[in-house]
Amino acid sequence: MQRWHGLDAVPTGWGHCVVTIGVFDGIHRGHASIIADAVQIAAERGVPSALITFVPHPSEVVRPGSHPPVLTSIVRRAELVEALGVDVFCALPFTLEFSRMPPDEFVHQALVDRLHASAVVVGENFRFGHKAAGDVTLLEQLGHTFGFTTHGVALLREGDTPMSATYVRSCVLAGDVATAAQVLGRPHRVDGVVERGDQRGRELGYPTANLRTDAWAAVPADGVYAGRVVRLDEWGRTVPGGLLGTAAISVGTNPTFEVRQRRVEAYILDFEGDLYGANVGVEFDERLRGMEKFASVTDLVEQMADDVARTRALIDS
Repeated sequence: MQRWHGLDAVPTGWGHCVVTIGVFDGIHRGHASIIADAVQIAAERGVPSALITFVPHPSEVVRPGSHPPVLTSIVRRAELVEALGVDVFCALPFTLEFSRMPPDEFVHQALVDRLHASAVVVGENFRFGHKAAGDVTLLEQLGHTFGFTTHGVALLREGDTPMSATYVRSCVLAGDVATAAQVLGRPHRVDGVVERGDQRGRELGYPTANLRTDAWAAVPADGVYAGRVVRLDEWGRTVPGGLLGTAAISVGTNPTFEVRQRRVEAYILDFEGDLYGANVGVEFDERLRGMEKFASVTDLVEQMADDVARTRALIDS
């Protein structure tokens, strides 16, 4: 898969393609449905498929300070898109100037002049252009003018709720990682770098990998979770066969020791080695319990032993 940063990266002599557009944070099952349609149409027409996403999140540019929690880094997003068969991943810088571009100008400059789109595939609720003035109906009209077909894909639903990044974020932030995984089609993952903590877990017999996460990462609600840890390369891409092991994961401030800093700490079962400075991804399968303050260290250690046993049973099953 080709990776482009901005439309200036489009190669000279680029021919026609099928384009799909969106933020696509999370690449959940609803996104996968839209992307699958784009890939299929591209295959039928014998042209490449191209996906346009935006960096940073448009909300942060239009309404500074409103950046939503991020479900997937741009590197992870590209990795998941590639697995769905997309030929080109284009991360388009979203600037204030870009946000003020009228819908027809965006279509003409990006989709027609640069990408030579023969078809554009989007979700039925897709909006674009200044003040989100453009919708699928307008895109269809512009397609008739510029010579591409428009395909608005119906949104998948989880019960009565449309699958969306907003819904997944609400599940993650509430600690309902099991429902989030159902919508995503895989466990929610938080990526980061392992850094040195207080090493208190080592003293208690449960050494943890302390994760330094991105400021906007969608970290689940405080509590203890069952999951796993995978190794990432220096660019944040998943290392093939890089599963480090099943993990009991703590998210929160550790009130027993009156730690104020919120942390993500993973105890990797049966793992021996040094991960300091390593890039890893922490995957969340199920919430075991909320964060608690224990009367004694002994009570805490007993609970940790139970958390580990439950984690092993859940992941093994």
